This record gives sequence, structure tokens and C-alpha cells, in this order.
Amino acid sequence: MLLIKNDSRRDTIGLLTDRPTILYGSHMNTIMQRSNDTLTPRQQQVLEFITSCLDKNGYPPSQQEIARHLGVSGTLPVGKHLAALERKGCLRLDTVSRGIALANRPPRPAMIPIVGSVRAGHPEEAIENILGYCATDPAWTRGTDCFYLRVTGDSMIEAGIRDGDLALVRSQSTAENGEIVVALIDGEATLKRLYREAGRIRLQPANAALQPIIVEGNRMTGFSIIGKLLKIIRDYE
Repeated sequence: MLLIKNDSRRDTIGLLTDRPTILYGSHMNTIMQRSNDTLTPRQQQVLEFITSCLDKNGYPPSQQEIARHLGVSGTLPVGKHLAALERKGCLRLDTVSRGIALANRPPRPAMIPIVGSVRAGHPEEAIENILGYCATDPAWTRGTDCFYLRVTGDSMIEAGIRDGDLALVRSQSTAENGEIVVALIDGEATLKRLYREAGRIRLQPANAALQPIIVEGNRMTGFSIIGKLLKIIRDYE
């Protein structure tokens, strides 16, 4: 269980300890097409590569990755193959990045770990303990390394982040000014908006009643970013 000290400056970030109860059906390893004879060899090659990536990674390849697999330069020929496969009922295409889905099966959910790092109030070395997994739409993570944390406290209430929300966080050690991050300060975790200023770091809450956390001087050695917030999930029951 992760309990981070909850004072006037910072939220508590806790763990979701119960495993998800949603069950998913078995994943299909093969796909059915209207007729293999309707596909050109190149189209068949593209379709098999997309299927392989979905089976292996849980998310589709990008057009650049398909181009490398085919040994072609540029994505124009890839786009033509994808459009043909969509017309023939093999794929569904979307305008978002990696917006490719097999027409006759839903995307396989990505199993994202629910993790812990630091106990409340103890300046211990961060240790990640996987307590369970949450089935997640792979479009949310785009194949990146992610984890979930449970948020408690109200320091980010004005950013729409509430007590009890589940935060999807992408593991990374850097972030841009204004992004919401999970940061460690002397072994304690906090969810705040990051600002780098002259000689210091400001972790800004989204609550007019609270003051920012200022990290400067010797405290800089105990500061690190462990991830960037991607999404907030909220239960209404």
C-alpha cells in the first residue's frame, strides 16, 4: 500500500489494491478475410505484419514501421495499401496515430500495472511493487511504459483531478513547463504541475487555497520526475 504524506502542500498518492473485475474473452490469434484471393501479395504482407504487431504488442504499428517492414521509403505506398485493405473489409482506419484496427476483432487490451513506490513519510528509496494489472485500451498508451496510481487529496481539484481518481502515468524523467507530473521530493511523491524557474523548480497545485512546493538549493538533489500524467479515470459508483 502506498500512502504519501498528506499535508497542506501535497496530495497523497495511493495504490488501487483490488484487482480489476472486468474479464475479457480469449484473444483471437487468426483473422478471417472475405477472400485471400482478393488481396495482392503486398496487401497480404501488410495485413500479416499488422496482425503480428497486435498479437505481440497489443497495439498496431505506425505507418513508418510498416514502411520499414516493407523496405520502402516514405509512407505514401503504405497509405495506399491500408486504404485498399479498408475497402476490402480487412481493416478499420482512424485519423489518430496508429489508428489501425482489424475489422473483425476488437483490440486486445493492454495490461497496465498498478504500482507502488514510496511509503508515507519515510524518505526511503523508491521501490515499485506491482500489486495488480488493469486492462487498458492500448490507444491510451501507444506502446509506451505506463503505470497506474490512485490519487487522494484535493490539491489538483481545479485541474479536474479529484480524490479517488485513478491516474494513468507514462514513465519518463523529463517534462515540459506546465505539464502535470508525478515527482519525488526526498522520497515523497506528489502530483503537481511542473514549472522550471531561475535556480529552482515550482510544483504548482491547482487549488487556490494551497501554496506551491518550491524545490531549490540542497533539495534539488532529492528531486526527480518519475512520470507524466496521461489520463484520469473516475468511478461514479
